[in-house]
Amino acid sequence: MHIPTADQELLRDNIRRFMKEHVAPVVAQHDQAHTFPFELLKPLAEFGYLGGRLSEEEGGMDLDQITWAMMMEEAGYTWLSLRTMLNITNAAIHKLAAEATPAQKERFLMPLLANERKCFSAISEPGTGSNIAQVQTRADLQGDHYVLNGRKLWITNGAFGDFGIVVARTFSPDCQGQLSTFLVERDVSPYEMRRVETMVLRSTGTAELGFDNVRIPRENLLGTEGGALKKMLIGLDSARVNIAMGAVGAAQSALDLSIDYARTRTQFGKPIGSFQLVQKLIVDMTIRVEAARALGLRAAAALDSGKDARTAASIAKLYATEAAHEVASMALQVHGGLGYATDYPIERIFRDTRGGTIPEGTTEVQTLIVGREILGISAIA
Repeated sequence: MHIPTADQELLRDNIRRFMKEHVAPVVAQHDQAHTFPFELLKPLAEFGYLGGRLSEEEGGMDLDQITWAMMMEEAGYTWLSLRTMLNITNAAIHKLAAEATPAQKERFLMPLLANERKCFSAISEPGTGSNIAQVQTRADLQGDHYVLNGRKLWITNGAFGDFGIVVARTFSPDCQGQLSTFLVERDVSPYEMRRVETMVLRSTGTAELGFDNVRIPRENLLGTEGGALKKMLIGLDSARVNIAMGAVGAAQSALDLSIDYARTRTQFGKPIGSFQLVQKLIVDMTIRVEAARALGLRAAAALDSGKDARTAASIAKLYATEAAHEVASMALQVHGGLGYATDYPIERIFRDTRGGTIPEGTTEVQTLIVGREILGISAIA
C-alpha cells in the first residue's frame, strides 16, 4: 500500500479544504440544474487539475501517476461529475501536447490550460461502443478541407464544448479508411448538437452530435492521417486508473456519510450503529473501499514505473467501479428513506457510481482483458 509523502499529504489537505469550501456547496444546485461550474476549474488548476501531469516545459507540474490518482480520488469524493469533466479535459490536453502542431497548441492547448475553452472527445457512435475500430463517421479530403459525415453519441461535454477532438475514418490519396482525429470548432464548422439527458453524471453535458457535410480546415487534422487507433489505445490504462480512483473517492464519501449517520441516528432508544446488521454493512463497505484504493494505487504505481500496466489498470477499473456502486447501495440501505431524498448526497452517489462501470471499457470488457492476460487466450473475436 502506498504511503503518501509529505508533499502529497499537503497537496491532498489543501485540495480537500478547497473542495469543502468552494465545490461541495454548489454540487446539488448544479446536479439538479444539469449545469457545470466551469469557473471553478481555474482555481483547481492551481493544484494541477488542468495539465498537471505535463512537464513544466509544457506548462504542467510534472505530477506522477500516484499523485494524480490521489487527486482523482479527492475529485470523486466531492462530485463524480467534476472528476469526469477533469478527465475529459485532461485527455484532450495530453493529446494536444503530444500531437498538435505549434499553431494548434497556441489555438487549442493554451486556452484549455487557462480554462478559456471547453473541449470534448467524440469517439462513440450509435452503433459503436467499446470497439473503437468500428467507427463509421468518415472524413473525405476535398481540396483544402475535410468533409465530415456521421453521428457521435454519449459525448461528454458535447453540450458545452466549443471544440472537440473527433475520430473519423479518413479517405484521401494517402489514407484509405484508417482512423484519424480532427479538431472541430463549433463556430468554424457548425454541426448539430442534441442534449442527451442521463441517469448518471447529470452535469457533464452528454450529447449526440451530427455531422452532415461539415467542412473542417485541412490544418485541423490532429497528428497524422490514419494514426488515431494506436494512439487512442495508448492512453486507456491511465484513463481506467482515473475512473477507478474517482470511484474510490465516491465510495469513501458514501462510507463516511454512513458512519456519521449510524452514529447519530437512533432507533429503539440507541444509535443504529449498535445494531449488528448495520455494523456488518459498514464493515463490508470499508473492506471494499480499502481494496479498491489499493488496486487503484497499485495500477498507478505500475504506470509510474513504465511497466506494462494493462492488467493492473483493468483490474482496478473493474473492481473499483463495481465496488463503488455496491458501497453506494449499502449506504442507501444504512440511510433508509433518507437515502432516496434527492437533496441528500446518497441518492446522487448511488446514481453516479453506476456510471463508472461502462466508460473506458465496460465491466465485461475489462473481465475479458484480464482473462486474456491471465490465460493467454482471447475471448474477444
